[in-house]
Amino acid sequence: MTTLTRSATDRYWNYALWLAVFTIIYNLAEGIISVAFGLSDEALTLFGFGVDSFIEVMSGIGILAMVLRIRQHPNLPRSQFERTALRVTGMSFYLLAIGLGITAAYNIFTGHKPTTTLPGLVISVVSICAMWLLLAGKRNVGHALDSSPILADANCTMVCIYMSLVLLAASLVYQLTGFGLVDSIGALGLIYFSYTEGKEAFEKAAGMDDCCDDDERGEGS
Repeated sequence: MTTLTRSATDRYWNYALWLAVFTIIYNLAEGIISVAFGLSDEALTLFGFGVDSFIEVMSGIGILAMVLRIRQHPNLPRSQFERTALRVTGMSFYLLAIGLGITAAYNIFTGHKPTTTLPGLVISVVSICAMWLLLAGKRNVGHALDSSPILADANCTMVCIYMSLVLLAASLVYQLTGFGLVDSIGALGLIYFSYTEGKEAFEKAAGMDDCCDDDERGEGS
């Protein structure tokens, strides 16, 4: 990595801070709109996508805390708040996967169809564009600062793009064909990504605990 000047480093950390803030605000707005339309149109994939956005808000708050910590105190150990945020995020993803699985099974059994998936089409396209911009920004900052946590957050943004593509595919197929089961199939795709994201969150939290244990042993020796 090219050595950055102090002013350039500060500028990149400011950039990382604003990216974290934008991530929180965007996902909050996306979650409210997606859940509202998902409920009114009885579109399970869109509803699940909206709930995922709310979970990403919690994850984003944890990332914001991490950026503030590293920016102000680079050598300070990870905070309990960051570990708790990861565990809450992981559990939320697991609960989302379970809830979507139960509802998808019920919808398949009853032959339920959404009223329309047009809002899902619009929201997914907007989300893909916004997430690509965030992905590029986070990777740029992560590489410039040689920050593995920021690059890991960029990978999470990539997963958001995959989930947006699932919503886009399910919404588009239903609008073109009226095939009702595709909404539940799309929800199954969200279940997969929710489970993997939940697992990763718990693994990161466990890794933080291991690091803290190592630090405590090092200090005591």
